[in-house]
Amino acid sequence: MNSPPPRPPSRRNCAKAMVEAAARIEAFHRAGMAAGYAVETAPGVVCERVIRPVPRVGLYVPAGSAPLPSTALMLCLPAKLAGCREVVLCTPPRADGSADPAVLVAARLVGVGRVFKLGGAQAVAALAFGTASVPKVDKVFGPGNSYVDEAKRQVAQSGAAAIDMPAGPSEVLVIADDGADAAFVAADLLSQAEHGPDSQVLLLSDSAALIDRVEVELAAQLAALPRAQIARRALSASRLVRVESLDEAFAISNAYAPEHLILALREPRPWLDRVEAAGSVFLGDWTPEALGDYCSGTNHVLPTNGAARAWSGVSVASFQNFVSVQAASRAGIRAIGDCAVTMARAEQLDAHANAVALRLKAANA
Repeated sequence: MNSPPPRPPSRRNCAKAMVEAAARIEAFHRAGMAAGYAVETAPGVVCERVIRPVPRVGLYVPAGSAPLPSTALMLCLPAKLAGCREVVLCTPPRADGSADPAVLVAARLVGVGRVFKLGGAQAVAALAFGTASVPKVDKVFGPGNSYVDEAKRQVAQSGAAAIDMPAGPSEVLVIADDGADAAFVAADLLSQAEHGPDSQVLLLSDSAALIDRVEVELAAQLAALPRAQIARRALSASRLVRVESLDEAFAISNAYAPEHLILALREPRPWLDRVEAAGSVFLGDWTPEALGDYCSGTNHVLPTNGAARAWSGVSVASFQNFVSVQAASRAGIRAIGDCAVTMARAEQLDAHANAVALRLKAANA
């Protein structure tokens, strides 16, 4: 007989945990903030990069089968650090028509006061195009199901709004050796499988014995999960794969480009250099992916479905524009004008060449 599910934490404990998590998330993201710079590339020629926040951003916090206040923290905090002028949040209403209170607490905790009870592709469209009540934004952020992901792709393609990245159903890939703890590995696989029936979980190992142990643990732990039915459907499309070597495992992982990559290895750090594409990496037996989901400090809004080959997870930079600036003095146009004229004429762009040549003539007069 299955034991009853654990009681949810009290509101006070939940709020306390969110405060603690927010502090670590802010510390991590603040440390990684980019800085502007200026360099004199030639006498009299100064080139700069200045940073400006995206003016209006829309944050989507999903709540399909479970609310995700953690996503509110992951999106709101970088937006706050970037200094975005207008930040609005959309989250699906509950069955009774109200927004999830934990999501509201998370939003208020980081200073986001406008929350709309709106979910799915409709929320993405409302943010991208604007409605009578929902303001149009410049960029849409947040994960979601396949419909949300497709809606984001379409609004980006239409030019209505930019998006943070393709971020659809969740996925995890675990690379484990024979010394890995099978119970830990199974728990990590199930922690992603319970997100939704379209989640995908993969295990790559050079140890057949470890795979056998993980299968046993999966069955035992699955039987005790309140969301077992959801996890079971996800597992039906997932795989435990025996590889010939860890080298082969990393080659497969880099081709797959997982959202989450767990290295359940005895010495994981030396293998990190082999990781070419992954949204977020978790090193060793004591670093479950769930830490990154909630409170280690890194961001859990990550690219999925192979997008990690070219996209990165959300950071403060996701909420910023980087603008280049240049200024040339009379001495500067003398120093580099001939170079520009020569290159313009090589490209047969005579108006380009003339714009520089006129100034060269005046500067040398």
